[in-house]
Amino acid sequence: MEVSTKKTDFRILSLHRRIESQRQAILNHALYPKMQSLKEVRIFMEHHIYAVWDFMSLLKTLQRELTSVDTAWVPTEDRASRKLINEIVVAEESDVDLNGEPASHYELYLDAMRQVGAETRPIIRFVQTLQRGYKPKEILRFNIAEVDEDCLEFLKTTHAIIKRGKLHEIAAAFTFGREDLIPDMFTALIKKLYKDNPEELSAFVYYLDRHIELDGDEHGPMAIQMMHHLCKEDDQKWLEALEACVEALEARLKLWDAISEKLGG
Repeated sequence: MEVSTKKTDFRILSLHRRIESQRQAILNHALYPKMQSLKEVRIFMEHHIYAVWDFMSLLKTLQRELTSVDTAWVPTEDRASRKLINEIVVAEESDVDLNGEPASHYELYLDAMRQVGAETRPIIRFVQTLQRGYKPKEILRFNIAEVDEDCLEFLKTTHAIIKRGKLHEIAAAFTFGREDLIPDMFTALIKKLYKDNPEELSAFVYYLDRHIELDGDEHGPMAIQMMHHLCKEDDQKWLEALEACVEALEARLKLWDAISEKLGG
């Protein structure tokens, strides 16, 4: 028998195996087949937008900790993670929209919501509350921005991971809670609807294609590298990273359950 000489990433292989049940529960969720009309798409987007914003919170926390963002710039110690996170930030925060204009993926999603007729006031109110100077913990504790309870619970999970301040946990939630959790079946259903409703769904199809393409081809492998740089050979860090992964995936699953219930059927 010939043994492959290809290097095996045992750490990531083990982590993937431990979170496979949660990933499969999300990827095979009953939510997706319910996307049969624009009405269901709107409800989905009105909740999913919080996961899009939440993803940016994880990303910017990693950027703050792994790069130098102070006026008095100094080179950070982890050169590789610094490069990785800055490249991901550029793509996520400064991509281009359908018209070739600069836009973050959050803004791409908002445009898609407006095009399809989804309600944007709640997420805009949430962001405006932050802009007025309220801290996330105040908003999440007292729900000042009047966020949907299911979305609020999802945001609380990420906030708890960030608050613990362990970079390997934050990186784990970021790496394994990305939008590759949206399966091909969902994208196919949206594109099927798009054929009959191009004026309503072109921006959403663009978002899905752009975001998932980046996640699979570029950001996913880069994020895996970052995990190795942060955890190295520390078994305790890998264990904590695993626990953070499970925590983040369980929160996503609960959000999907809540959306599915609201869609009925």
